[in-house]
Amino acid sequence: METTNATRRRGRPRKNVSKHEQRLMTAILNSNVTIGVVGLGYVGLPIALEFAMKGFDVVGVDVSEEKIKALQGGKNYIQDLSNDDVRTVVKKTKRLTATTSFKALSKCDVIYICVPTPFTPNKDPDISHIVNATQGIAETLHAGQLIILKSTTFPGTTEKYVQPILDATKFKVGRDYFLAFSPERIDPGNTTWTTKNTPVVVGGVTKACTDLAVAVNKHIIAEVVPVSSPAVAEMEKLLENIFRSVNIALVNELAQLCDRIGVNIWEVVEAASTKPFGFMPFYPGPGIGGHCILIDPYYLAWMAREKDFVTNFITLAAEVNESMPFYVRSMIEREVAKQPVTLEKAKILLLGMAFKRDVDDLRHSPALKVAELLIEDGMQNISYFDPYVPTVRVHDAVWESRRTLTPAFLAKQDVVVITTDHSSFDIDMIVRYSKVVIDTRNATKHIKGARKNIVLLGDGK
Repeated sequence: METTNATRRRGRPRKNVSKHEQRLMTAILNSNVTIGVVGLGYVGLPIALEFAMKGFDVVGVDVSEEKIKALQGGKNYIQDLSNDDVRTVVKKTKRLTATTSFKALSKCDVIYICVPTPFTPNKDPDISHIVNATQGIAETLHAGQLIILKSTTFPGTTEKYVQPILDATKFKVGRDYFLAFSPERIDPGNTTWTTKNTPVVVGGVTKACTDLAVAVNKHIIAEVVPVSSPAVAEMEKLLENIFRSVNIALVNELAQLCDRIGVNIWEVVEAASTKPFGFMPFYPGPGIGGHCILIDPYYLAWMAREKDFVTNFITLAAEVNESMPFYVRSMIEREVAKQPVTLEKAKILLLGMAFKRDVDDLRHSPALKVAELLIEDGMQNISYFDPYVPTVRVHDAVWESRRTLTPAFLAKQDVVVITTDHSSFDIDMIVRYSKVVIDTRNATKHIKGARKNIVLLGDGK
């Protein structure tokens, strides 16, 4: 028998290679597999599109009828993806089909789970979407299928929560069906590092699971890095994001200190960045957003408590980052207090609602939190401008973005706050015509000369 990647281990063929593994590996290497993707959001749709563009038949499943209807019409709703590419694979080549029915997964050989993993109001993990997706897959699970979980979660999820549901079908993992974890590494708005060229990590429940998951991922990803287990892959994903959380918290705390002692944190970071080793620059801001960095510390803290371990350092960093919208609120109210207007009547303009520049992603946006805090303090004249976000929901109200930003409108505002530094903002005009500009992103750094109407987060003034 010819030796394949699935039968190699340390240079020697593995014993007891199942017929299902052999058949699936052969099909994967021959590009003769159907791909299923559960969850067609920021992670799932790019994966589905990559496989479809490579000529694979792809079945996308999502509980959102709105998303499915859009895809069935060939419409793209993810900013980073090409509208033409989505239309091509849906309407022209018909490689991508979308449905709300899990039954469609019965014809799939490989199934990716790319569903949300939020936390509860008490900051405990909510893996109900993973559980529900797995139960849907289990209903039609058959021998020879590979399941790859991509949703960010705590170590042990794959083997303690996903595997038991699939094992209940009487199929045996590693012999009949195959299971692995491969965390997503999506950075919204990043055109340099995409699904194609960003390396991914893969950890299977068994060696066969890892080999198969590596093989199928290599069809759409240039570099695939195998690790010894799903738990290692789950933990490394948390490390990636907690590393950022801790370092962002450090500069956020230092920014608040610099405001008290009269030192500019932005200049401090730039000066430290001249060191060619042992330092990586991170910058302060109004808070952190997106899905992972805010949530992951609490996922790890919850898991650690099960082992009677307290992640003091990690949890403290998360709390510092979550405090930043409150700090920005205090900056806004301080500037209002300097003017002949009450909080209730003060006109506040928030520039940018997305959680980062040049994207339409609102997930856990600190700008939304700032808006909520201002409303809770009785402010009634708050507006926003964001070319990427036409509407937002603040508490129970739907707000609409201003269509344009004019000098006349800026001049009428008591405080203008740069909460997201979109590259399309005319910063010079904003500073020129505004009474007060609170800059939480250092978007005004290019403006030469002293501008008394600029209040920069962490500038020491």
